[in-house]
Amino acid sequence: MTATVQFQTEVKNLIDSLKGICSNYGLGNDGDEYKIITQVFLYKFLNDKFAYEVKQLNPELAKAEKWQKAIEALPDEDYEMLTLQLNADTAVLQPQHFISHLFDIQNKPDFAKTFDDTLMDIAIQNNDIFSVKTTGGSKEPLFERISEIVETAERNAFCKAIVNQLVDFSFEHIFNEKYDFYATIFEYLIKDYNNDSGGTYAEYYTPHAVAKIMASIMVTEDNIQDVTCYDPSAGSGTLLMNLAHAIGEDKCTIYSQDVSKKSSKLLRLNLILNNLVHSLQNVVRGNTILSPYHKDDNNELQKFDYIVSNPPFKLDFSEYRDDLDSKENNERFFAGIPNIPKSKKSSMSIYSLFLQHIMHSLTKTGKAAIVVPTGFITAQSGIDKKIREKMVESKMLAGVVSMPSNIFATTGTNVSIVFLDKTNTDDVVLIDASNLGTKVKEGKNQKTVLSPTEEQLIIDAFNQKEVIEDLSVVVSYEDIKIKNYSLSAGQYFEVKIEYVDITVEAFENKIKNFEINLGELFSESKTLETKIQENLKGLNYE
Repeated sequence: MTATVQFQTEVKNLIDSLKGICSNYGLGNDGDEYKIITQVFLYKFLNDKFAYEVKQLNPELAKAEKWQKAIEALPDEDYEMLTLQLNADTAVLQPQHFISHLFDIQNKPDFAKTFDDTLMDIAIQNNDIFSVKTTGGSKEPLFERISEIVETAERNAFCKAIVNQLVDFSFEHIFNEKYDFYATIFEYLIKDYNNDSGGTYAEYYTPHAVAKIMASIMVTEDNIQDVTCYDPSAGSGTLLMNLAHAIGEDKCTIYSQDVSKKSSKLLRLNLILNNLVHSLQNVVRGNTILSPYHKDDNNELQKFDYIVSNPPFKLDFSEYRDDLDSKENNERFFAGIPNIPKSKKSSMSIYSLFLQHIMHSLTKTGKAAIVVPTGFITAQSGIDKKIREKMVESKMLAGVVSMPSNIFATTGTNVSIVFLDKTNTDDVVLIDASNLGTKVKEGKNQKTVLSPTEEQLIIDAFNQKEVIEDLSVVVSYEDIKIKNYSLSAGQYFEVKIEYVDITVEAFENKIKNFEINLGELFSESKTLETKIQENLKGLNYE
């Protein structure tokens, strides 16, 4: 076992032990458990990141038996000078914020209050960098008072159990690890919390295969510099993390918006883990469709170089549907706004609004990748067809990949990925990957998993514009117009007629067999007809 894999296992064990503590205090699988797990994990991560950084700046601290005691002994001005030299992505802590300090005072009265006060103080002191904005202009701090989730009488014991679990563990080994390490840890951390209430919104964690395929097809150039990446329905940020990693975390700035408070917290954690703290100021909680936040200097919607999105497909937005039908939205929602159905309002196709918003938000050379229900690519009328017409007429379509069924374990909806590229004036790649993958059981659900080889097959076929039998076709914009703007690869596959060489004798035998079979069928038919006539005669029609 490599050191990386071993430490990955140790981190997972820490997460499991924190969940065990929650379970012991009646919070196992509780709606608020994710707040405790993610915030305690983040507190520990920031504590150890601070330790790692100050030891780099002052090697004497690294030599000390207990770095916390050594740093506490520094004069105030030396401590302040040290914190001023920290990287911008490192939260500034005071000695009373250290986990070791909480460990030392855990038997004092009202320890739970002290624990919560510590978290809140860290949040306040680092609010400028680590808070999440809302469309209303307020800031959501880094931490909440998590002990208040627990029964009053058990709060002190609960916080002591948390601190005792954290004190002897150290994340300092992991700060040189790369994206794949953090992606695995993050997936494990939120795996039990990636559905919103009732599962009516979006998945918080897009499958890694989908995210990897999207990023690998969008980012094919080297030396990309200073670009903007955006997700209007960011969830926990899996798509953005993959995209930023493909470009280079230091070469792009992330922008996001999501209506869910929960997902914004998970996204913030993901950005911190993946060395994207510089983008935290652009993480916004709010309704992208109703109140898009990111604007340019002229108060127009900001345009982005790269956009990724796995938007909710169906959602009841009847409450604000009519507010969208305004003059300022005419250009953004060029194909129209879905009407409110008389029944089952939850079936309103909100993904079509996200698609239009994304098309409107691309720069002149922008690229996008959007997960859509596969029905979108062949709809014969309505808003979906108008959107496809615009993609084709504007020559901004790069291609479509139709994924296997159950690529998302929690939904039976077949999905496709639509790729846009405003510089693609040539041919379009259509891929039908529905027959790839292996079916596996995940809990009560069945899921289809693509192997790394299959993922690469899709990526290479798209990027190299390869024609592969029963998998991929390359078509022109004119071809698509002729097919009524269908983006389904299957409709462009060649119809194959197989010819078999046989002798005259074999041919005559086949014809004879056909004649015999037909004779028998006709005879059987005549017998049945006679029986029917006899039965009809015996019926009484009075």
